[in-house]
Amino acid sequence: MAGRYEISDNGWVLIEDIVSPPQTTARPRRDDRQVLNGIFWILCSGAKWRDLPERYGPWKTVYDRFRQWRDDGTFEAILARLQL
Repeated sequence: MAGRYEISDNGWVLIEDIVSPPQTTARPRRDDRQVLNGIFWILCSGAKWRDLPERYGPWKTVYDRFRQWRDDGTFEAILARLQL
């Protein structure tokens, strides 16, 4: 069961292919689902990025991923698939 502001298992299945593509770099990436849940937490709570709870990872990582996904159209694709 997903917590408040977190994506459900069914929702994750819908977007996993666009959010979490196969990794080609040597350095492991922070879990995409955890980062996305952090983004949703910020957007829904209205808190500042620096106030992001530690369970979502470093606020800078979450913020950078949000900016990347916003700029390259990934975030719009996520919302379209989830129909939000």
